[in-house]
Amino acid sequence: MICAKLLTQAARLALRDELGANQSALMHKIPKVELHVHIEGTLTPELRWRLAQRRGVKARFGHDDIKIDTLQDLRTAYDNIISSAQLCAGLPSEHLVTFFQAYYSGFEFLTTRQDFYDLAMDWFRRAAAMNVRYCEPFFDPQGHTSRGVTWEDMMGGFRDAQRTAASELNIQSRWIMCFLRDQPPEDAIKHYKAALEYRDMIVGIGLDSNERDRPPCLFEEVFALARRDGFKLTAHCDVGVKDTHTHIRQVASTLAGGCGLDRMDHGLNVADKTDLTALVAQRDMSMTICPWAYLRRETYDSIAERIRVLVDAGIRVSIASDSPAYTDQSWVTHNLLLTQRMCGFTDRDMVKLVKNGVDASWAEPNVKEAILLEIDAVQDS
Repeated sequence: MICAKLLTQAARLALRDELGANQSALMHKIPKVELHVHIEGTLTPELRWRLAQRRGVKARFGHDDIKIDTLQDLRTAYDNIISSAQLCAGLPSEHLVTFFQAYYSGFEFLTTRQDFYDLAMDWFRRAAAMNVRYCEPFFDPQGHTSRGVTWEDMMGGFRDAQRTAASELNIQSRWIMCFLRDQPPEDAIKHYKAALEYRDMIVGIGLDSNERDRPPCLFEEVFALARRDGFKLTAHCDVGVKDTHTHIRQVASTLAGGCGLDRMDHGLNVADKTDLTALVAQRDMSMTICPWAYLRRETYDSIAERIRVLVDAGIRVSIASDSPAYTDQSWVTHNLLLTQRMCGFTDRDMVKLVKNGVDASWAEPNVKEAILLEIDAVQDS
C-alpha cells in the first residue's frame, strides 16, 4: 500500500502523472481560485534556465555541489528536492537539495522588471490553462530588496503581468506580501512601510519561511499596523514543525490585538487537538491546505485523516498548491485531485471545497459572484 509510509519520489511522480492524465475529471474543468501560491515557488526549471541564459550565468540550484550543465540536469535536480526532515534522517546532503535551498537559490535570477514580469506571466498562463479565475499570489520582498532589487522593478513587473492576465487570460488577482519570519521584525516593519505605495495591488499581509523558534507573535507589531490600515492578515503554520500547535493558537486567537488573523496557511495540525479544531471552527477561520507539499514528510494516510477532520468540523478548507515548481510540479489541479483521491471525496464534496476558496478569497464581491455562477454552470453541464 502507498499509504503506510512516505511516498518515494518515483511513487509521487507516478501519482502526479496518473491524476493529471484523467482530463475528464471535474476538477480539471471547474473554475478555480488559488489562495496559497508563492510566486517565487512557481519558478519552473525551464524558466530558471531561460533567466540564467538571459544573464549569462550558470543555472545554479541550491548549492554549488549540484552540477547543472544542461536543462535536463536542472529538471533532475528539481525532481530530487528533499525535506529538511529527510536531511536530518541522515541522507547524504552533498548531492541533495532541501526545499528552502532550492526556493531561495531561485531568487538570484530575478533582478529586472522583465524578470518579475516573466515569472508572474509564466504562472498566470499556467493558471489560465487550469481554469483559475482568481488568485492571491504571495511574494517575498525581503528576498529581493536585500539583493539590491528596487521596489519599482519588482512591483512594476508584477503589476504589468497582473494587468495582462486580467485583459488577456480572464484571471483577476490581488497580491499578499509575506514577511520572512527568520528575519528581524524590525525589517518587516521597514518593508511594510515601503510597500504602502503599492497598496492598490496588495490586499493582504502574510508570514512565511523557516518557522523553527520563530513564533508568529514576534510580528505582532506589524500585524497590528496592517490591521489598522485595513489589510487582510494571514500566516503560515507549517505541518509537523516544532511548536506548531502554539503557533496555530497565536494565529487563530491572539495576534493582531488579541483576536487572531483572518486566515491560516497550512495549519493541518489543527486536526491533532480538539480544542484547536473547535477554536478555528468557532472563528469561521478559513485555511489553505496544500496536500502535495506535505508528501515528503507526512504519510498519505495521516494527511488524509487530518483533512477529513477539518472538513467534518465545518472548517472552510481551501485546497492550494504552495510552491508547485518545487513540489513535483504539482499545481492546484493536482492538489485538488490528490485531495479527492486520498480523502475519498465525491465530486459534490470537491465542489464545496472549491467554493470554500471563493468564499474565503479577498476578491471583490462581483468577482466572487461571477466565479460561483460559473462553477454551478460547469457542475450542472
